[in-house]
Amino acid sequence: MAWDFETDPEFQKKLDWIEEFMREEVEPISHLGIVAHGHIGREKLIRPLQEKVKAQGLWACHLGPELGGQGYGQLKLGLMNEKLGRNGLAPTIFGCQAPDTGNAEIIAHYGTDKQKEQYLWPLLNGEIRSAFSMSEPTGGSDPLTFKTRAVLDGNEWVINGEKWYSTNAKWAKVLVVYAITDPDAKDPYRRTSIFLVPTDTPGVEIIRNVAVGAGGEIGGGNEGYVRYNNVRVPYDALLGERGAAFVIAQVRLGGGRVHHAMRTVGACKHALDLMCRRAVSRTTRDGRLSDLQMVQEQIADSWIALESFRLLVLRTAWLIDKHKDYNMVRKDIAAIKVAMPKVYNDIATKAAHLHGALGVSNEMPFMHMVTSSLVMGIADGPTEVHKVTLAKQVLKDYRPDNDLFPNYHIPKLREEAQARYAKELTEIKEAYAAQRGKADA
Repeated sequence: MAWDFETDPEFQKKLDWIEEFMREEVEPISHLGIVAHGHIGREKLIRPLQEKVKAQGLWACHLGPELGGQGYGQLKLGLMNEKLGRNGLAPTIFGCQAPDTGNAEIIAHYGTDKQKEQYLWPLLNGEIRSAFSMSEPTGGSDPLTFKTRAVLDGNEWVINGEKWYSTNAKWAKVLVVYAITDPDAKDPYRRTSIFLVPTDTPGVEIIRNVAVGAGGEIGGGNEGYVRYNNVRVPYDALLGERGAAFVIAQVRLGGGRVHHAMRTVGACKHALDLMCRRAVSRTTRDGRLSDLQMVQEQIADSWIALESFRLLVLRTAWLIDKHKDYNMVRKDIAAIKVAMPKVYNDIATKAAHLHGALGVSNEMPFMHMVTSSLVMGIADGPTEVHKVTLAKQVLKDYRPDNDLFPNYHIPKLREEAQARYAKELTEIKEAYAAQRGKADA
């Protein structure tokens, strides 16, 4: 039997380094705004930090050693991502930013040598960006409603359709595009294929870029609304087998959902920390906020929710490491995906409220956190879908009772118990009768 809630000393040193590095070098750069994200800014500000991460052996740790990673496994990644999750720039500096991580993973699993040479290694080295072009305006992320088609014309695929929320499309070198290739396939989940499409291919049009949350100019975000107008790509632009998009997607999305949850633990911890700092600092006519019982209740509820969520995430990571198969952990992955937006929203909302007017301004991070929590309820599948998955996985372990009354009906249980212990009950009754007889004498 092995239960352990401690981190081994050697890895704890890595976590301590990450903590200091985040505080001293990553977080200050994140406050420079857009200047850090342009080409020159990346070279002057971000590249040097990426080199420091590589020197520590902490670059792209979600990958196995064969791809230049450390092969840490999901549990260690969970502990790392808790620290990275409190700052949006951190994943880029540590080589584990979405959607590049998931895209690199499926190219590593299913790509040809040519595809790996062209896209995988540059992605892993942080030289290029990619976009995941799956969801559509008409049906969201439901693959059975996709309209985008890829038709074989000689030795080329011709792609037509529109995609919605292709994150980072405007920065991407390659688009990972889902398109229907076999509309008449008997199995509806074998109708769609994946293609690797260079962004500069004729016919690729970014209609506009959509921003998440309120405010800002229309067309100024990072979520690409992309149209494919008779986009021609060679036959070998196909990633994996024809019709295998759904299978490949599960490989990609399973890990992505877990990593979202890991980083959300860090974001929740950051919100709780700020809430507590405000509580012990801000005074009212009745004393500090931290002296008020309603504030104490909010902090207690937030701490319990965070720690419960964190343990569920770490246990899920441990199960993935144990089974080496996302399908065997579907129930747990669905559970953390369901819990994630609610816990994040509750804590971020409480933190914003505790800061008063300042908390809902753009001079504090909380409104961005609240918006992000709503995104987490949609990204990689809506909460409702994951609740259905979770319930189905739970119910698989139960069998129906076909009698009029269930087998846990108390009168039935009592009757069964009396029959099982009839001999003992008779002996007990006789013993009590004998005691009464002695007392009467």
